[in-house]
Amino acid sequence: MKIAVIGASGRIGSRIIKEALNRGHAVTAVVRHPENYTPVSEHLKVAKGDIFDSQDVESVAFDQDVVVSAYSNTHGAPASTIAEVAVPLINGLKQAHVKRLIVVGGAGSLEVSPGVQLVDTPDFPEAYKAPALAHREALKIYRQEKDLEWTYISPAAEIAPGERTGKYRTAKDQLLTDEQGKSFISMEDFAIAVVDEIENPKHIRERFTVGPPAP
Repeated sequence: MKIAVIGASGRIGSRIIKEALNRGHAVTAVVRHPENYTPVSEHLKVAKGDIFDSQDVESVAFDQDVVVSAYSNTHGAPASTIAEVAVPLINGLKQAHVKRLIVVGGAGSLEVSPGVQLVDTPDFPEAYKAPALAHREALKIYRQEKDLEWTYISPAAEIAPGERTGKYRTAKDQLLTDEQGKSFISMEDFAIAVVDEIENPKHIRERFTVGPPAP
């Protein structure tokens, strides 16, 4: 498949690219500054694109089977940009006549109990609150989209570089934890889940979450 990855230089985006390349897909890394990006493989194409510009999105999405957005508000960008990119992303894909969009989302809007989201719990870290709320707003925008075949993928509460085990569990809107009550997924296993969903779609026009395997 032909897969374009926005946010290619990020920790999650780079792992999605590596996983997709290892499975033989044709991958395009979409970055704002190609001159600062070192491709991880000779089979990886690099394209310049600004995710906030629907024309740019259209250009990099053209002739792709699926576009993955692994955008995060790094390099000092306001957390609000997480939600602001949703509209140009959606419009750009429509202009390019590309149906499938995979969005790497946040865990804050996952439910820890019926009707109670993680971001609204008393112990939720203040430092992560603004991005979590922005991710929640972005999900609302995607859920209103009826034409694109979008999928919003939330990681566990904690996601970090780690081991590629190939073991994970999925749920819809409920936070997943292990037997100790910990909610963790490695970026490597999260990337596996993303590419699995690309190859074998099970969550069209819905959100799902990737968490630790069952005890």
